[in-house]
Amino acid sequence: MGVSQDQGRDYLTMINAETALDLYEAARHRLPRVNYKGDCVPLSDLMELADRYDILLFDAFGVLNIGEEAIPGVPKRILELQAAGKRVMVLTNSASMPHSALLEKFTRQGYHFAPEDVISSRDVLLAHFAPAVGECWGVIVPPELQKGTLDDFPLTFLEDDPVDYKAVNGVLMLGSGGWTAKRQALLNEALCRQPRPLWVGNPDIVAPRESGFSAQPGYFAHHLADRSSIVPRFFGKPFRNIYHYAFSRMGSEFDPKRTVMIGDSLHTDILGAQASGIDSALVVNHGLLAELCATDEICRTAIKPDFILTGL
Repeated sequence: MGVSQDQGRDYLTMINAETALDLYEAARHRLPRVNYKGDCVPLSDLMELADRYDILLFDAFGVLNIGEEAIPGVPKRILELQAAGKRVMVLTNSASMPHSALLEKFTRQGYHFAPEDVISSRDVLLAHFAPAVGECWGVIVPPELQKGTLDDFPLTFLEDDPVDYKAVNGVLMLGSGGWTAKRQALLNEALCRQPRPLWVGNPDIVAPRESGFSAQPGYFAHHLADRSSIVPRFFGKPFRNIYHYAFSRMGSEFDPKRTVMIGDSLHTDILGAQASGIDSALVVNHGLLAELCATDEICRTAIKPDFILTGL
């Protein structure tokens, strides 16, 4: 993965799909381990899952949307599932946005989700976050989302001042928008010199965008862990914490045999579902695997979903 310059600002160049899978495999030792493997049954569209399950969990990026735009036809499919009496929920690793902003985004894209049916890795991290009295943590989040979103906690937004990196008691990594090579170097140096907790609210290494795949907080966390003694604490897919958080929201409705996770990533959506004891369906016509041979990647990773969706 290369680093370039654009108008004086560092940014990570777009990553292709093959490189993205390599990066996930390189981080495999930090991901959940499961022995379960699905049968990879091919299905033509989402409605073929309707009779099998009562609760359908959807990833966002690569399944509901690419970048800021909804995938054509998917809002209509979701409405059909909801009209059929299915509980449709979103499990997303989008940790930079507060809950209200996520709901607004989905509404703009043509989706209609109940507030309690949208669960982000940010929700899960903040449910666990309880800094000690007198502690001040650093937070990494896009500049446009800094104000008014995390006011309940004593936090310092980490940007370009080295003093801030040295002073904080720990670091919350929520988003990578605006994150630069210079800032990553400051973080590496500060945590290598004085190890402190690193909590990562988005374990994704990449996310599909309109013109490629952008680097996400998981990339930067694994990059740091590879070069230090830091062991990041991850919140979100594929880790069980977000699945168990979602299950608790379902109450008496939850039946693991009637619940399925639908996503485009073997290493987050599918692996996480298997580690949490529910079925999984891999989307192959959009998102991470759209430009690759899904069968080859399933064989290479040995992560086998229960179903393969060739259409939405």
